[in-house]
Amino acid sequence: MTKILSGSEVAEALKQKIISEVKNLKQQGFKPVLCIVMVGKQPDSVAYVKSASKKCETMGIGCRIKTLPEDIREEELIKTIQELNEDKTINGIMIMLPLPTHISQKAVKYVISPEKDVDCLNPVNVSKVMSGEKCTFTPCTPSAVMEILKHYGIDIQGKKAVIIGRSMVVGRPLAMMLLKENATVTICHTKTVNLKEETRRADILVAAAGKPKMVKKDMVDDGAIVIDVGINFDEDGKMCGDVDFDGVRQVTSMITPVPKGVGSVTSTVLMKHVIEACKQQNNLA
Repeated sequence: MTKILSGSEVAEALKQKIISEVKNLKQQGFKPVLCIVMVGKQPDSVAYVKSASKKCETMGIGCRIKTLPEDIREEELIKTIQELNEDKTINGIMIMLPLPTHISQKAVKYVISPEKDVDCLNPVNVSKVMSGEKCTFTPCTPSAVMEILKHYGIDIQGKKAVIIGRSMVVGRPLAMMLLKENATVTICHTKTVNLKEETRRADILVAAAGKPKMVKKDMVDDGAIVIDVGINFDEDGKMCGDVDFDGVRQVTSMITPVPKGVGSVTSTVLMKHVIEACKQQNNLA
């Protein structure tokens, strides 16, 4: 029988650990604070910020929202980030993406302090992940995948892990994180020949392609573990992942659902990073 890997369960377990950490920090006179920088008011960004702010509140983490006009000059945004870097009352900074087209994301990502970069935007932190160095702030979505595997006691060492998707947001950093745990990793993408042959070799298959229900039953080997990172909407407007859940679950040993899968854990990982930033900045780590 297929085991459903509940992201909600993982997120709740992480939440309880974070609440305990926050309580301990406050007893020592420290309150962890996250600042979210939002340029303009894109509906999906507004919804995410509202959700993140509420999550901070439930865990005792301070949350400041810095909403800037969509037509802000790049120089002004950079100045704002530099001021947040220097603000000792703020431990973590998250910049909502994408930025307006007149602002260079490349220029902005170099400005955010690596010590406050809780969503792993700065190339200093990215390079640590890619080179296998110890990095406090790994990208939140790949970290959520690793948290799920860890929570359910899934042994990664020596396993064949196949990732569909090569983005710097999920695919590539996740490959390095799995490799660090001694998995044998294959990254597939739009130019992969005979994709089905590659995915059927996987002990652990991660779908992060951004295409609704693209992973079908015949692409998965019997007993494989399937992690669905995708968040899409089908023709009926119902949320779905990159995996055809109803079909694929018939052959897997374990599978994450959408919703209440990886996405449930991602924002909680962000809060975990804020705690770690607070501890490091106050020499408590």
